[in-house]
Amino acid sequence: MQFWLGASFVPTDQFLELAKASERCGIHTLTLSDHIFYADFDSPYPYSKTGAPRWTAETHWPDVWVTIGAMAAVTSTLRFAPNVYIAPARDLFTVAKQVSTAAVLSGGRVTFGVGVGWCKEEFVQTGQDFHTRGRRLDEMIPALRALWAGGTVEHHGTHFDHGPLSISPVPAEPVPFFVGGDSEAALRRAARLGDGWIGNRIYSEERLDAVLADLWRYLEEYGRPRDALQIVAPLAVVPDAETYRRYADKGVTGTMAAPWWLATPEEKAKYGDSLELKIATIERFADEVISKM
Repeated sequence: MQFWLGASFVPTDQFLELAKASERCGIHTLTLSDHIFYADFDSPYPYSKTGAPRWTAETHWPDVWVTIGAMAAVTSTLRFAPNVYIAPARDLFTVAKQVSTAAVLSGGRVTFGVGVGWCKEEFVQTGQDFHTRGRRLDEMIPALRALWAGGTVEHHGTHFDHGPLSISPVPAEPVPFFVGGDSEAALRRAARLGDGWIGNRIYSEERLDAVLADLWRYLEEYGRPRDALQIVAPLAVVPDAETYRRYADKGVTGTMAAPWWLATPEEKAKYGDSLELKIATIERFADEVISKM
């Protein structure tokens, strides 16, 4: 079982120390989320009951790739992934250059978590079509893989069209694509095009069982074996090694947590809402769970 750290809403100046602590404690992948700006959104946020975002204008959303580059410079084994990067809100070549550069500078420690996004306002401001975002992501994934393979390539599709060209640098190994979202379209995209699926909500066992059943069915439909797709799922359970072993038996290859969300009253009293609290709870998670797996 891989242990991924969900680092949404973390202040920007904490990421480097958080990355070093995560690597020391056996975290496999550190994830961070992607938003371009804050506004009075008309688009409903799909992961809250009211449709309102769970953050304010003061919440930090540092650029994913700049932050990954900085964290890679102070670590050597920890992997990094956005959960998730809204690739279709950008043009093809901006995405290709950002991800390939981060992959090269990190020594191949980047997993590309991608999704279609929910915030129409971000697409409007970046000049990308919100209504074709799913179809464009479907076409973008193989186009990016071709660009990152190196050499001269061309692409002539419905949404992207370019003649012979190349980009450099390109990663030495393929960058894994992990598709986020649990709609039918997202799960089908993961099963058809992904190297993995990454959950971006906290799942009960019942809900995750339904997602897994859909993924297995879609993989069979597309002629792919189950082990072609890694599964990373945040779980609505109190962390313990036995629970994670049970989920591993179901086919889950990784889980995601932010241990400070489960800080004890004593830890909160001692550290407050600080970097020290995050590091202390990661260390406790490593002692109580990771070391026993």
